[in-house]
Amino acid sequence: MDNGDAPSPVLILQTLNAYQRSNALGAAIELDLFTAIGESGASSAELAQRCAAAERGVRILCDYLTVLGFLEKTGDRYRLTRDSAVFLDKNSPAYAGGAAEFLLSDHLKEAFANVATAVRIGGTALGEGGSTAPEHPMWLSFARGMGWMMRPGAQALAGILALDPERDTTVLDIAASHGIWGLSFAEHSPRTSVVALDWAPVLQVTRENARRMGLSDRLRTIEGSAFEVDFGHDYDVILLPNFLHHFDPPTCVQLLRKCHSALRENGRVAIVEFVPNPDRVSPPEAATFSLVMLASTERGDAYTF
Repeated sequence: MDNGDAPSPVLILQTLNAYQRSNALGAAIELDLFTAIGESGASSAELAQRCAAAERGVRILCDYLTVLGFLEKTGDRYRLTRDSAVFLDKNSPAYAGGAAEFLLSDHLKEAFANVATAVRIGGTALGEGGSTAPEHPMWLSFARGMGWMMRPGAQALAGILALDPERDTTVLDIAASHGIWGLSFAEHSPRTSVVALDWAPVLQVTRENARRMGLSDRLRTIEGSAFEVDFGHDYDVILLPNFLHHFDPPTCVQLLRKCHSALRENGRVAIVEFVPNPDRVSPPEAATFSLVMLASTERGDAYTF
């Protein structure tokens, strides 16, 4: 008898157990497990020493990560998969493990612990403002952990919106966070300076990245709320990277009017966003982002084009 079309609880159980996967990966990142395995691979006994952990614990965690596809196992030795080697080994320039600090933060976990309440009231159960509350601490962990993800897109955007190399140009980076979006424009053009706007604690990370990239002399900062501070004027480009989705349409329009008035003639606003198709269920990454906004903001959404 063919049971190929029979009802199955697999998706239900996988989804209910998904927290086990994320916490296992988070534990491996916290223990520097992937870096300890490195290029040469290692046994659970070797990893126990390198990670200052119990061999039994390391073995069970490594076997679990092998089942998930993060590791490969031959005999008693574990090796990194190609993706893990590129993104989870701290010796890789594309190391992405810092994202765990933000994506597994208590702030986001708390938001998703109250999804039913958010659905009932039509917005976050985290209290007034949710993640958009002034100087919310989650944005500091975002700035520290998520910059690596933005670099390819930021480099591509700086190439698309190439600035005039014959004159001095200025880019305003709103909700600059790690600063990678704006600083990528400065990397592309030696005559481009960047004004980064964000909360004061977050701008410390922006400055650190500017120093790391050798661009401190072309960075200026504005501390505070994008809705309250004076932007200045005559910007060639104003960047809104992953910002508008936190607010309702009237608030977005209000901010865009303010941006428009701060541009020089022929200046441009560049918006980086999760954009679902009109059906709002595709593509998956953009479509599902609306739930993040429901859980963590009062009125945010993932907007169609």
